[in-house]
Amino acid sequence: MGRLAPAVALLFALALLTGLSQFHRSALGVIAPELSADLALSPAMLGAANGMFFGALLIMQLPVGIALDRLGPRLVVAALSAIAVLGLVLQGLATDGTTLLVARALIGIGCAASFMSAVVLCARWYGGGEMTLVLSRVFALSQMGILLAGAPLAWLAGWLGWRAAFLVSALLTGLAALAWWRLVQNDPPDKPAPARKPESLMEALRGQFSIWRLPGLSRVLALHLVAYAAAATVIGLWAGPYFADVHGLGANERGLALAAMGLAMPIGLLLVGPLERRFFPRSAMISAGAALSAAMLVILAVWPTPPLPMALGLLVGLVLFSSYPVLLVTEARMLFPDHLVGRGASTVNMAQVLGSSLLPLLVGLVIGFFPTEEAARPEAAYRAGFALLAGSLLLGLAGWLLLPRAKA
Repeated sequence: MGRLAPAVALLFALALLTGLSQFHRSALGVIAPELSADLALSPAMLGAANGMFFGALLIMQLPVGIALDRLGPRLVVAALSAIAVLGLVLQGLATDGTTLLVARALIGIGCAASFMSAVVLCARWYGGGEMTLVLSRVFALSQMGILLAGAPLAWLAGWLGWRAAFLVSALLTGLAALAWWRLVQNDPPDKPAPARKPESLMEALRGQFSIWRLPGLSRVLALHLVAYAAAATVIGLWAGPYFADVHGLGANERGLALAAMGLAMPIGLLLVGPLERRFFPRSAMISAGAALSAAMLVILAVWPTPPLPMALGLLVGLVLFSSYPVLLVTEARMLFPDHLVGRGASTVNMAQVLGSSLLPLLVGLVIGFFPTEEAARPEAAYRAGFALLAGSLLLGLAGWLLLPRAKA
């Protein structure tokens, strides 16, 4: 019972910060048409703006991983959140694409430790299957950020304008950072903090290099590169324009469609932990999740103009089946030692954010090849984007199945 209150506080703080990170990475999707019009953004520039968030995350993975091991998540996340607030203010004041790119980079830097801190703290507070269960709950609760980036953001932007909506998100992020500092403890109160030997920069880098050499890690990274990125590219950026251009939905209707997709992820995450613990091997669930996600995209790529209910159902299915990356995180966690948990988490996250940086940009370039028709992109442009994402997932699945496994 003595551990209950701190554990609940930890879960709340993790869900709050990871939820805001999800909100910030998805916030462009529902207002993308209005944002593109006001700032004169091309599809490639819009994709670059979204990808800039993930590019900043990628650049930060190595220093943040070392900082998490040496300084602890409490201080690292609180400090970076101040940078996120600065970026959010700049995003709300942006007047052109260049300013938006800079703002998205600052927001990405500010969110760089949010999900890694969840992995590090859950690894310190819990072990084995319990870690998977708690981590999946954190990630499920974090999906509230995606839901807020759907209909609620569309409503707020319609009421106050998208600029004021982004400034409100800056205020909320600052308050969440204060709550994090007050609630989070790096280690459970009933367990002594592990001895952390001071490291020189060279020793810290040597520890990072040892992570990269671990047997079995390459197959995890191959799939993790695209596992989250494929669904995030759709729900975070291109689902909104797809529903607007192909199905003629307005901002509120797009928000509802994105909310339905956003609900699918926490449902999947809440199911994946118990299913893995009680019924199915982790490796089989990862393979099935990747294959089913790719199948949803293949159908969207080859089916000309599916009816709106079917298109929405396929996109909801894509998000639902894309809950398996949490199992990839657990699989990777079993490979690296306790004293390198921060650097191990950053290595796994590095693959995810690399894919999340490149895929939106590549999809934007593909969609941009198709000329507009009456101020809208043709349906064939989006089918080409879905095909690119499906092919990426299938390549990642091949790496997961065929690359060398860890030695028993």
